[in-house]
Amino acid sequence: MTSKSIKVKIFGAEYPLRGENEDFTRRVAEYVDGMLTKIHDKIPEQPPLTVAVLTALNISEDLLKERIGHQELESVTESEITKLSNYLDNLLIAEDEASS
Repeated sequence: MTSKSIKVKIFGAEYPLRGENEDFTRRVAEYVDGMLTKIHDKIPEQPPLTVAVLTALNISEDLLKERIGHQELESVTESEITKLSNYLDNLLIAEDEASS
């Protein structure tokens, strides 16, 4: 799949971006723009670089929380699969012993 260049507006400036999925690229740009605006609205006296760094920290925090949540869910899922597998193994063993 070829990437297409699209123009997006982030924090009042236009940027050409490339991505494999145009809709996803737009959503990412909208998310970044929204976070920048949200932070700027809270602290309008701060220079743009400070707003950008705080936005990057907030987005990174969101990402890390999602990754941790994903890892925890994966761990719980693996644990449940192991329990089910052991239960089924025990059923098969009991069935074999009963038929012997």
